[in-house]
Amino acid sequence: MNNIRPTLTTVWRIAAPYFRSEDKWAGRGLLAAVIAIELAIVGINVLLNQWNNRFYNALQERNWDTFVSEIIYFSVLATVYIVLAVYQLYLNQWLQIRWRRWMTAQYLGEWLHRANHYRMQLQGDAADNPDQRMTDDVKLFVDRTLNIGVGLLSSIVTLASFVAILWGLSNAAPLHMFGQDYPIPGYLVWGALIYSVLGTILTHLIGWPLVGIDFRQQQYEADFRFNLVRVRENSEQIALLHGETAERERLLVRFGRVVENWLAIMSRTKKVTAFTASYNQASVIFPYILVAPAYFAEKIQLGGMMQTASAFSSVQGALSFFISIYRQLAEWQAVVNRLDGFEAGIAAADELTTRKDRIHVTAAAGDDSIDLKELALQLPNGTPLVNADGFSLRKGERTLVTGPSGSGKSTLFRAIAGIWPFGAGSIAVPAGVTLMMLPQRPYFPTGSLRGAVEYPAKEGTFTDSQISGAIKSVGLPKLVSQTDEHGHWNRTLSLGEQQRLGLARALLHEPNYLFLDEATASLDEPSEAALYRLLEEKLPQTTIVSIGHRSTLDAFHQRNVSLVRDGERFALRDADEPAKS
Repeated sequence: MNNIRPTLTTVWRIAAPYFRSEDKWAGRGLLAAVIAIELAIVGINVLLNQWNNRFYNALQERNWDTFVSEIIYFSVLATVYIVLAVYQLYLNQWLQIRWRRWMTAQYLGEWLHRANHYRMQLQGDAADNPDQRMTDDVKLFVDRTLNIGVGLLSSIVTLASFVAILWGLSNAAPLHMFGQDYPIPGYLVWGALIYSVLGTILTHLIGWPLVGIDFRQQQYEADFRFNLVRVRENSEQIALLHGETAERERLLVRFGRVVENWLAIMSRTKKVTAFTASYNQASVIFPYILVAPAYFAEKIQLGGMMQTASAFSSVQGALSFFISIYRQLAEWQAVVNRLDGFEAGIAAADELTTRKDRIHVTAAAGDDSIDLKELALQLPNGTPLVNADGFSLRKGERTLVTGPSGSGKSTLFRAIAGIWPFGAGSIAVPAGVTLMMLPQRPYFPTGSLRGAVEYPAKEGTFTDSQISGAIKSVGLPKLVSQTDEHGHWNRTLSLGEQQRLGLARALLHEPNYLFLDEATASLDEPSEAALYRLLEEKLPQTTIVSIGHRSTLDAFHQRNVSLVRDGERFALRDADEPAKS
């Protein structure tokens, strides 16, 4: 509870934007309805408290007519209560899904904005498992924030409503001990207050470690689930290496953390539950112990005693709000911390694109070339990687980039694409031109083959004849009949077929600049040569820049540049340019 103020500040920062968004009127209306119903339910509880007095007095006096009228009165209140409770739940759930939909869309947009998702990984992905944060954590945040917020409001209103009742009952049934009355104003209120404060303090002392334990549990669960997905995605390589035993051990180690942390939760929850259960059971008889002497001294009737017990229970329950939701509160704070960390991770990744000491990718007038000026690429830890100054990729000139493994060839492509911020210098890209990067292992979204080839364009952008023509051209005629089939194409197709399909994507999009990062390395040399001739034929206006190691690629490029060691870095030079001493 020492962190309650910063926690509430974080909650407000995460929650408030929805109620100022384009969906604000629906959100505010639903929230107002949920609150209004909660206040109405508190009002019904006040009426039921008063009903207790009349009903039990009727029983004590054996008054049949009053008994029947009070039963009818109770039935009406109960019916209204049920209707309100049903619609409160319905409207609460409606608000939850709208709020969650908006938050998920916002987080997805920010996470995917300008390759933030990629830069977060480059920074070490401190906000681990973004999938969990945008699914489980957002869902829990909305649910717990509404439940805790509405519950707290209900407790405050309940406290205000019943304290006055309980104060009046304290005067009607004064504290009676050893045959004497002790007129202590509002003694029942003070009794409820002392009982609740002691219970809250003890519950917190016992249960505060649950916040950190819950945080770790969500982290371990997400880590275990993420690694299960990795095994599924890489099942072929694992099977080829007979790595099942190793994977099983690695997964069991991660699951062992889940189990170990869960046992810690069990142990701590057992202690909290033991106390809160004892506290709640004692609270049932505590008001009777306080007021029973006055009853047996015939200071009040049975109805007064039952009303007092009911009012005391309401006041004590309101004051003990944090005890009753302590487990939820611990989980909620862990969720808030995780979402806060996720937002901080996105902000840090986005900041990489705005700070001064970064690689500047600018739009240049004209369309003659991509110009690299004083470019100095670095690794995320600051290690120098590549130098390139005064280097240009000229329009219409097919260029082959070579160099030893680890020299920074792929990183150079990433910098030109605008997703690698680490370093200095500038890259001027002609305004309005389109760039397409094809890596060695292309990505195809799960779905129809048509959508996989058209990606990143919206499905339906290209005609059936364009799609089938592109697929046939790259040597995959058997796939033409499967364009409307859905599947996981990165799993079902061989790497060579994936590379062919990636080139079919390039044929459809016809980019101004096509960067091939060993995009044909899994094909045999005759097939590779045929595909390069296809690109020359189908994309005559496209400037092609390739990374490759095969000498046979020289025939399809007019220019050969290489990355050569130059002190701590690699330097980009034309093949016929002499090395600098």
